Amino acid sequence: MQQQLSVVTLGARELARSRRFYAEGFGWSPVFENEEIIFYQMNGFVLGTWLRDALAADMHRNDIAVPGAYSLAHNVTSREEVHAAIDRLSRFGGRIVRPADEPPHGGLRGYVADPDEHMWEIAWNPAWSIDARGHVTFGL
Repeated sequence: MQQQLSVVTLGARELARSRRFYAEGFGWSPVFENEEIIFYQMNGFVLGTWLRDALAADMHRNDIAVPGAYSLAHNVTSREEVHAAIDRLSRFGGRIVRPADEPPHGGLRGYVADPDEHMWEIAWNPAWSIDARGHVTFGL
């Protein structure tokens, strides 16, 4: 099976709050939206925010755990961008969960929760390269 990720869909209580965080906070442009879902074209996959009840119904679930045991990451190309991104996201509905600090392996990272408590790690890792299209390459 091909090693790929096609779509990540996050449950949202209110699309307007979610849209503010992603479109204004991150600066991402939706490629599709209606009253239930918003899609963002990313670098090689699609991110969706879907009303939580509609997502649960689509999965035939009565409940969706929030927050979950995962984090999403947004890597940047410099230490300064970590602080700037965390500050910007907090102005557009994000909640700073962990201010930026240096992990044992080096670099700089902090955590921000979106309005639905999905955790985003904002990170700079000097060993990882990011190309002009935003593709991250794992490095040690």
